[in-house]
Amino acid sequence: MMKRDDELICRFEKIPTEIFEDAYQASVRIAKKIADSIIEKQKEGRAIVLGLATGSTPVGIYAELVRLHKIEGLSFKNVITFNLDEYYPMDPKALQSYVRFMHEYLFDHIDIDPKNINIPDGTIKENAVYEYCKNYETKIESCGGIDIQLLGIGRTGHIGFNEPGSPINSMTRRITLDHLTITDAASDFYGEQYVPKTAITMGVGSIMKAKKIILLAWGEAKSYIIQKAVEGEITKLIPATFLQEHSNAEIVLDKAAAAELTRIKTPWLVEDCDWDNKLIRKAVVWLCQILEKPILKLTDRDYNDNGMGALVTKLGPAYNINIKVFNDLQHTITGWPGGKPNADDSNRPERAKPFPKKVLVFSPHPDDDVISMGGTLSRLVEQGNEVHVVYQTSGSIAVFDDDAIRYLDFVRDYDKIFEVGCSKSDDIYNKTLDFILNKAPGQVDSKEIQDVKASIRRGEARSACRFTKIADHNIHFLDMPFYETGKVKKKPLGEEDVRLTMDIIRKIRPDQIYAAGDLSDPHGTHRVCMNAIMEAINRLKNEKWMKACYVWLYRGAWQEWDIDQVDMAVPLSPDEVVIKRRAIFKHQSQKDRPLYPGHDAREFWKRAEDRNHGTAEMYDKLGMAEYQAIEVFARYKIK
Repeated sequence: MMKRDDELICRFEKIPTEIFEDAYQASVRIAKKIADSIIEKQKEGRAIVLGLATGSTPVGIYAELVRLHKIEGLSFKNVITFNLDEYYPMDPKALQSYVRFMHEYLFDHIDIDPKNINIPDGTIKENAVYEYCKNYETKIESCGGIDIQLLGIGRTGHIGFNEPGSPINSMTRRITLDHLTITDAASDFYGEQYVPKTAITMGVGSIMKAKKIILLAWGEAKSYIIQKAVEGEITKLIPATFLQEHSNAEIVLDKAAAAELTRIKTPWLVEDCDWDNKLIRKAVVWLCQILEKPILKLTDRDYNDNGMGALVTKLGPAYNINIKVFNDLQHTITGWPGGKPNADDSNRPERAKPFPKKVLVFSPHPDDDVISMGGTLSRLVEQGNEVHVVYQTSGSIAVFDDDAIRYLDFVRDYDKIFEVGCSKSDDIYNKTLDFILNKAPGQVDSKEIQDVKASIRRGEARSACRFTKIADHNIHFLDMPFYETGKVKKKPLGEEDVRLTMDIIRKIRPDQIYAAGDLSDPHGTHRVCMNAIMEAINRLKNEKWMKACYVWLYRGAWQEWDIDQVDMAVPLSPDEVVIKRRAIFKHQSQKDRPLYPGHDAREFWKRAEDRNHGTAEMYDKLGMAEYQAIEVFARYKIK
């Protein structure tokens, strides 16, 4: 953990900021702070008032508070809570209700007095909302004000539901949601059209009255707005920047969310660095980008004029540094991702032996393999390696109802043509069609429909695999239990998920594993799948065959590896780009408009091509050979 104990290192940051290795460590630390404050108030015989947030960010904190209650006896009898916000209108029993969220994750598992729970009411009559909001403020004040306020942050920079434009003196009120906020919430509501357009939220002024404020953020998707909130100018266009004016506010981040902060992104601008190979590459690539120069054209003056004089002093002149980084990057490029047989592999990212290799590709959803590494996948097969693809989840919730009906139409017509089980087929067809046509927004699919949608995605995955010439018996479906809820909200990763992952690795005994290493997936499935793989690898790492396995991480549809993080770059020819595109097209239910596209409106194949082409352009601008497209990977070293 890095602390704000060095004013030099943190001089660009206008709010005290702590960075933890991961969200789990941060959540445990913040839960401990809250627990200590609760206990302190108990000793004084006084109540403590907590301002609480919803969403995926505080879930780990609530889980740790529940653990402290059940295992260590932490009592919440002296705790009064006020939640930040609630969608309006909103039935408190709805899947998306913050009332339901808070009870599922916290209140139902602790000994808090129900009378002490306060959450904005999404059922209040419209003509009574104004008075209700005034009373909410009054009640907070009558309890002595909020002692500790937890906050998340939206990609617009909103805190609570205080969207861009919210003034610093705004109080609890009804507010219209920003389009970006609605887009981000679309998956929770099974479609953007079902997201409420307004919400009731505590205002920026309400939040600023809290005695202590802790804003939390996890994951790369939040890194850009975090940099603006922590290092940028105060502006109502980014309401989180108002926290810079609070006397007792702090920001708590994991490493991914901190990626754009100056001390993380360009540490050489704030302190003397220990220049290892990765940091040297990162600094040189950054310098090339800001000067728009290839590596071999950088001069001593370029380094000195841009805060990198210490690097030249230590390892210069510039020519020596340039050659070192140029060779380092050039050695990441390979046309043989499985290793080239009978070749000198001393400067190649993969070993020549064994050959051919057993390759295990993990795909969180049934299309992530071809979206993220379709060209490499095809190349691995073409070059004679034994390639297995393991689909970790069914992806069933991402299928439109219309596609399920079309699939059922085919099955019914098939049965009639061949006179097979027509009566039973009609019964199933009528039952499922009736359910879909009368389904309420956000209603969980019946088990039969979930199975139909899972079958659609399995068929598409097999089709894409066959197109890349992967044998049918090398296609595996895990259907990990954490995912199979029928809801956007999943269960926590469980022992059965890890066991299934271990079993498939042990069965194949791969020489290479490819896995989705991105943390930007807006729905969190990639992250959970990655955690399962890492835990499985950790448990298997002492087995002889596992010690010889290389683990390569790709990234999905949301973000690519930065050049300084790349350990293997696989160039794609124009023909291979087309092969990858056609493999992605086999996933027809995700074509044109996926059910949960996230904030990027482009189709997945377009995102992939633009990203791969952009990586090739970056290598070209740095002075490497010019390619049509490049897929990149970072190596995870088993410890």
